[in-house]
Amino acid sequence: MALWIKDPLAILADGAERGVVVEGGRIVECIPAGGAPTIPVAAVFEAGRHVVIPGLINAHHHFYQTLTRAFPPALNQPLFGWLTTNYPVWARLTPHALRLAARVAYAELLLSGCTTASDHHYVYPAGLEQALDIEVEEAAGLGIRVVLTRGAMSLSVEDGGLPPASVVQKDDVILADFERVVARHHQRGEGATCVPFSVARALMRETAEMAQRLDVRLHTHLAETHDEDAFCEARFGMRPLDYLEEVGWLNDRVWLAHGIHFQDAEIARLGRAGTGICHCPTSNMIISSGICRVPELEAAGAPVGLGVDGAAAQDCSNLIQEVRQGFLLRRVASQPSQVTHLDALRWATRGSAACLGRADLGVIAPGKAADLALFTLDELRFSGAGDPLAALVICGAHRADRVMVNGRWVVEDGAIPGLDLAGLIAAHSAAARAMQAG
Repeated sequence: MALWIKDPLAILADGAERGVVVEGGRIVECIPAGGAPTIPVAAVFEAGRHVVIPGLINAHHHFYQTLTRAFPPALNQPLFGWLTTNYPVWARLTPHALRLAARVAYAELLLSGCTTASDHHYVYPAGLEQALDIEVEEAAGLGIRVVLTRGAMSLSVEDGGLPPASVVQKDDVILADFERVVARHHQRGEGATCVPFSVARALMRETAEMAQRLDVRLHTHLAETHDEDAFCEARFGMRPLDYLEEVGWLNDRVWLAHGIHFQDAEIARLGRAGTGICHCPTSNMIISSGICRVPELEAAGAPVGLGVDGAAAQDCSNLIQEVRQGFLLRRVASQPSQVTHLDALRWATRGSAACLGRADLGVIAPGKAADLALFTLDELRFSGAGDPLAALVICGAHRADRVMVNGRWVVEDGAIPGLDLAGLIAAHSAAARAMQAG
């Protein structure tokens, strides 16, 4: 049944001043100023109070880390120290705890206007072999799109890596599960290794070959900290990007999380290869990693998306807030005219969609997926705002009023229908306390 989302307060789309018509999970028509639908509509949603934008797309996350938010022993540490502090706690992750962690992450993302989430799960203690199956089940239950990246760690402390032996796996086990995940839950995005200091060189090469054969994408962290540069130079005798290219990962099938410490020539190489970068501003600020050179990357031709990163580093999964953080962080290192609110919204929509290889997402236009986020400007923080789209970013929107995924409302009046939010918070908090206490 065709639904007209009618006369929005503002909309991030060209020629859609009177809204859009949605049918069969797709946007079938944009209605210009003074126009009306050219097809029969069965229902109308009056959007006069709403600012309508494409559903936000989270291109990098670690759902399980919602169980270690603001974990006292890990506070105020650089990346490597933060990781080695958290790994023993994450080694106690159970299927039940992961299910709750994923549900919390999905719910928080949906309520912030996010319609597609990519999770990078790479911690596999014994008993958690079905981690991605759990994440798929939870996504289906709440109605959010999910893009799976089956991360991996194969180098423990004993092998010169950072994690304990209890959370790493053998290469043959990892590769077999890559194939299983793709066969069972195929969508463009499955299959990824973790960071170079946790994975053997051979596994990086084999996953690149597998991704080519199975026609899926690849995702990993890269160039996040200077410690990583030093590690790669000491272990491999080269900088991280050189290592990435050597193992077959520098191409348009790949998107990278963080991508902070690239030299000018490396940015040019990324652009020529079409390799995407997921900017994670809040995480980078909290860990004191640095500032991603987003304008230079985009100018070189590299797609740039936005991600909230793991909740143990970023400590929340609110993507509309991350849009504001990305905007503000880049303004610190740019002239005002170089980065606008529209740039920040683009990173979280079209940019993230490009990283994930999803041309059907991130844009409000006929033929695209009917994934939409609708925000009201009724709160005190928006009083007096002149430009509604700018207000979302600059005044600090934090919660969507309505969210649509594939033509279906999954958030209504600022809530997820059928979700016992208080019960979820209680169960998730109990699981977090148990895991942190050991």
